Amino acid sequence: MGLFSFLTQEIAIDLGTANTIIIQNDKIVVDEPSIVAVDTHSGKPVAIGHKARQMQGKTHQNITVIRPMKDGVIADFNAAEIMIRGMIKMIDKKSRMISPSLKVVICIPSGCTEVELRAVRDSAENAGGREVYMIYEPMAAAIGIGLDVEAPEGNMVVDIGGGTTEIAVIALGGIVCDKSIKTAGDNFTADIQEYMRYQHNIKIGERTAEEIKINVGAAIPDLDDPPADYIVRGPHQMSALPIEIPVSYQEIAYCLDKSIARIEAAILAALEQTPPELYADIYRRGIYLAGGGALLRGLAKRLEAKHKIKFHIAEDPLHAVARGTGIALKNIDNFQFLIR
Repeated sequence: MGLFSFLTQEIAIDLGTANTIIIQNDKIVVDEPSIVAVDTHSGKPVAIGHKARQMQGKTHQNITVIRPMKDGVIADFNAAEIMIRGMIKMIDKKSRMISPSLKVVICIPSGCTEVELRAVRDSAENAGGREVYMIYEPMAAAIGIGLDVEAPEGNMVVDIGGGTTEIAVIALGGIVCDKSIKTAGDNFTADIQEYMRYQHNIKIGERTAEEIKINVGAAIPDLDDPPADYIVRGPHQMSALPIEIPVSYQEIAYCLDKSIARIEAAILAALEQTPPELYADIYRRGIYLAGGGALLRGLAKRLEAKHKIKFHIAEDPLHAVARGTGIALKNIDNFQFLIR
């Protein structure tokens, strides 16, 4: 048994729409964008993660850049398999360990269908996973934040990722009620692209829109500590001549308003389904925000004003789900909510 356990490599994967994070021995060993560049003719991988992201929007006809994940689930099965396999190889390069057997815990959106769940399992098995377990994202986020998920108390987690926003009320080691909506970081990026096109007549790519979101993204138009305007360069839609436009956080708060309103409505819908005893716990303890979307400036303030409940932003919200998945991996036998 000792030899077998030495030969088994245990990893936790947060397979996100925007980023994929792999944890091994409590350490983040891979943190790369969920993106892969393949040779158009042979279908072989050219680059994975950061290198593939640098190629986005800049490729010629022999290279295709694919984002295998859409709305939190696998949209391109082959590309997902290439990506998972490539990222597992990155660990082996770092650890110099040849591993014949993989024990994997992967997190999945709570609104996952049986077919989507099967796709994740098959991709992990084809990439070398011998034992594959799954955990729902909001549960992993709650564990990563440090909440006691098995206590007889209600905790509410809102995980705003790249493809989905997961909202769940957790008590006694299970999800009591949840809401999963396909409005999240990718929608914010698309909103910014559209706004720049209509408002400023400038064409921008996905990467530039992402940069705008990171630098001046905001949920409210009056921040206490406002960021400086972000300069965007690109072609004018009509003349194709180059133009330079400063973008302020107020503009972005305005253009993201509708998407954030959809998240607010989903939180309200989840609160409506919550049993009264658990609602009282949530009101007392507050609601926890995780995922990259939690980094949007002023989001907690806006949600508090809307729902009249305190919102806490998780420490390092980007890695909360991955950390929780890593803890679940260490306690596979204790946690009953892992899906086999």
